[in-house]
Amino acid sequence: MTRVGMNARLKTAVVLISLLLLAAVSTSGQKRKKTDPCTDPQTQFEMNQCAGKAYKAADLELNQVYQRLATRLDDGEKTQLKEAQTAWLKYRDSNCEFVADQFKGGSMRPMIYGYCLADVTKKRTSELKSQIKERSL
Repeated sequence: MTRVGMNARLKTAVVLISLLLLAAVSTSGQKRKKTDPCTDPQTQFEMNQCAGKAYKAADLELNQVYQRLATRLDDGEKTQLKEAQTAWLKYRDSNCEFVADQFKGGSMRPMIYGYCLADVTKKRTSELKSQIKERSL
């Protein structure tokens, strides 16, 4: 084989190896990029999903705080708390339906509804935490 032929094969090999390395680096970078879409939602679908996720997290915390408070109450107080919570749930759901219905038929309605639920739920959690503190004094 001539020197020119060897150089051409060497260049081809270097280009192929470079392309393979580039593909490997690109693929590994894509695997690492898969993060929580809620850190920077880009689509309305992602925003709607994030609102739902925010509500689920707020609701989980609310239920935990509610249970902590309930363990500090006597039977009569537990009944009162349950009645108050039931009325509050009805208010929360009705209020957030009202807020979200400004966007009825729109793709952002689920986001508005979810974030409303999350916000109102966080506020209720704070109220229940205050009740726990007051009972600890």
